[in-house]
Amino acid sequence: MNKKITFILTCLTALLLPLSSHAAIYKHVDANGRVTYSNVKIKGGKKINIEPAATSFGTRSKAESNNETRKTKGTPKSFPKVDSKTQKNRDNSRKQILMSELQSEKKALAAAKKAHAEGAKNPETFRTASGGIGRNVAKYQEKMEKLQADVDLHQRNVELLEKEISSIN
Repeated sequence: MNKKITFILTCLTALLLPLSSHAAIYKHVDANGRVTYSNVKIKGGKKINIEPAATSFGTRSKAESNNETRKTKGTPKSFPKVDSKTQKNRDNSRKQILMSELQSEKKALAAAKKAHAEGAKNPETFRTASGGIGRNVAKYQEKMEKLQADVDLHQRNVELLEKEISSIN
């Protein structure tokens, strides 16, 4: 019996505790213009009324959210519009620029691949104290990682430019 009462009281306390944890926020601006916020009342400070945050946490569907956004944030009627001929000219200019960038990136990719292949053929070596030749594996790996990163960068740029070009009408 004692355990049941303790359990019920614990549950009630857990449910009612958040209701009593409302804190006021005070704002104070001093003579130098510095702003101070506090949860303790400050002499000369003003209490700020803050609305509670929305707590829907995704209960609405994505479609409902998108529809609401379109309703409230639609394009204003006064927003300038572009005729189709002007837009087509802009798209063609953009496509030419992207094609030029693509050619440059392809050349840079070829150069990076060539540098990578040459770097792979030339291992890092050093002369030992006895006059022999040793390999510096760590330095070689570091060099090859940099060369591979350069190849990867240009490859990714080529892929992105091709994707962008294909999205233009």
